[in-house]
Amino acid sequence: MFGRWLGNRSRTGAARGGALAGLVVPRAAGVLSCRVLDPVNEPVRQAEYVVTDSAGRKVVAGETDPFGTVLATVPAGDYRLAVTAEGFTPFHGAAVVSEDGHASLGDVTLQVAQPPQLPDPGEWEVEPSHSQIGFTARHIGMARIHGRFNNFAGAVRIADRMEDSAMHVVIDAASIDTNVQMRDDHLRSSDFLDVGRFPTLEFYSDRFVHRGGSRWGVTGALTLHGVSRTVTLDTQYLGVGNGLEGEVRAACRATTELHREDFTLTWQTMLARGIAAVGSSISIDMDIQIVPKA
Repeated sequence: MFGRWLGNRSRTGAARGGALAGLVVPRAAGVLSCRVLDPVNEPVRQAEYVVTDSAGRKVVAGETDPFGTVLATVPAGDYRLAVTAEGFTPFHGAAVVSEDGHASLGDVTLQVAQPPQLPDPGEWEVEPSHSQIGFTARHIGMARIHGRFNNFAGAVRIADRMEDSAMHVVIDAASIDTNVQMRDDHLRSSDFLDVGRFPTLEFYSDRFVHRGGSRWGVTGALTLHGVSRTVTLDTQYLGVGNGLEGEVRAACRATTELHREDFTLTWQTMLARGIAAVGSSISIDMDIQIVPKA
């Protein structure tokens, strides 16, 4: 099938005819391809792939197209192909690409991965020393700002049915830290967080939705600047493990995006006053570990 796609090559390396008519393959290069399928032979869209050379260096990377296709033009040589997709076990294959040639791995079938073990039911708490709550924002017309909150605490009740679990996280607003004292003081002021009136940010959720594999949606109320809004954390559950001293812990990563206008943070007023403001969208990134409550 791929041979028909590539058609006949001219001496300049341009493919002629077939579905890939017009594809230019440089001299001393070839094509590596495969089609990624699930166990019922449906294409796996947006699976991530990485092609590395014999020294382990990344040569090309990308995502499969709507038909599950990987198609890469690479210099002649020996290569390893790694394909990963949420909910499936990774695939690793090898191929030799010759000059002016086409190396096809054919149909690659990904196997469904077993989801990681869930934490035992009971009361758990966030361990701040192994957790982080960070954010990324943008100055109006300027570079990105990266920051974090240094002080926070949280409790998680794991139910017999994970979907019935609940969590409550409290963040010390004054602990905001962007590594610039003047900017941090401004963020704590009444222009932004107004920590004198609103000393904490709080998130409470009792809705855990399994999205497949290790992905969960955790939806709840975020209270910031005295305003509560519904927020969903896109969460990747990483599983249960043991710490250095043998203690049991569970871990996850979570992301979401906030819009400051939703929490009545008046950036328009600051712009009118000529103050360099943070952009309206703020990305939140969290790495969280929990341990059984003592």
